[in-house]
Amino acid sequence: MNTLIWFVVLYWIISVGIGIYAARYVRNSKDYAIAGRSLPMSVVTATVFATWFGSEAVLGIPATFVKEGFTGVIADPFGSAMCLVLVGILFAKRLYRMNLMTISDYYRNRYGRTVEIIVSLCIVISYLGWVAAQIKALGLVFNVISGGVISMNMGMVIGSVSVLVYTLMGGMWSVAITDFLQMIIIVIGILYIGWEVSGMVGGADVVIRHAAEAGKLRIYPKPELRDILWFFGAWITLMFGSMPQQDVFQRVASSKNENVARNASVVGGIFYLLFALVPMFLCYAATLVDPSLVEQYIDQDSQMILPVMIMTYMPVFAQVMFFGALLSAIKSCASATLLAPSVTFSENVLKEMFPNLSDRQSLLMMRVVVLVFAGIVTIFAMNTDSSIFEMVENAYKITLVAAFVPLIFGFFWKYANNRGALTSIVFGLTAWVLMEIVCPDGVCPPQLVGFGMGMIGMVAGSLLPGRTGKTA
Repeated sequence: MNTLIWFVVLYWIISVGIGIYAARYVRNSKDYAIAGRSLPMSVVTATVFATWFGSEAVLGIPATFVKEGFTGVIADPFGSAMCLVLVGILFAKRLYRMNLMTISDYYRNRYGRTVEIIVSLCIVISYLGWVAAQIKALGLVFNVISGGVISMNMGMVIGSVSVLVYTLMGGMWSVAITDFLQMIIIVIGILYIGWEVSGMVGGADVVIRHAAEAGKLRIYPKPELRDILWFFGAWITLMFGSMPQQDVFQRVASSKNENVARNASVVGGIFYLLFALVPMFLCYAATLVDPSLVEQYIDQDSQMILPVMIMTYMPVFAQVMFFGALLSAIKSCASATLLAPSVTFSENVLKEMFPNLSDRQSLLMMRVVVLVFAGIVTIFAMNTDSSIFEMVENAYKITLVAAFVPLIFGFFWKYANNRGALTSIVFGLTAWVLMEIVCPDGVCPPQLVGFGMGMIGMVAGSLLPGRTGKTA
């Protein structure tokens, strides 16, 4: 235990130090928000992968897979990976050529200021659950490796403060450089643990065969209307709801050219899907290694299955490799998702209120917002009972119903205008909220109703006769 704790302390100091060092490249707000549009393919791919490979990939998704199989994780990693691939194919080059600071700038240019503000607020709100999931996972890790000496809440505070330090100072430069290092650690650590666990159970084929016989590898839903609709709703929530997000856009905008922006998104998405399968394999292997452990935690706190198995059955070196990979995954995701909404709120909501700010003052404003947002999400994480997977999945419902339709129609339908976008947002949000209140567990998931109403609102609002604003 002492060796593991000292490793964590040493790793934490080094990674935070690297993040602080990267702050030397920040000279203006553009450097802080999108790293000066200068990152090469290797770094952008690493930061795409590392941002998405967070606590949910190592703890949340595997726990859900053990309980529900592939049908329970269609949203993440399958929907998430498809999001990144589609962003690369459909949007990356177009967005890069626009030379924007945030994704919300697109909504302003295409639909006007009102749409920009509403979408920006929806994007910021959507990050609350995602960042809180990473903070909660940091608390869990510190609690486990300290043997309970560090409480969950204290672990959250320690984790939040340390990630805040280098994100606050270095912005996207610190995120990108630390992500590059952390991707290497994630890949090596996860593959090594996979090899160790395979040896314990007699080979990977034994685990895969056992999962198949238990029905866990069935990816399609039951042939019943409700199951099909909820399956489809979960899938598009992350696949479409993740597209109009600042963290995705930042990786596109930070690239040194448009080809890097496209290719890094596609490759990063494929890497994410492949490596997200490994923790699922590890967690399901626990059902063969120690069935009683799985039975103990499956309904109580399934996120604990994998870390408890590692602490119980793995040698110290394997523990170091696992928690090194886990901490890298959480830190990279936390820093990116802390920066993205803060930049969006600063640039697209606050900045218009203070039109005479210098670039230096704008940079200071971004850092203040990062600090405030970090405090808010830490408090939220300490006071929610939702699982890591639930927090991440729920985060994208608001952007699915409010932001995706104006994004896709704005690019590919020439009649889309500001009235159509506003109608889409109002219809989508209203329908979603009402369904969540009146019928949250009905035949059709609330976010799918909101998504459908958003499309109806866009078409109807854009085609109605009368004076409108911006069009393509």
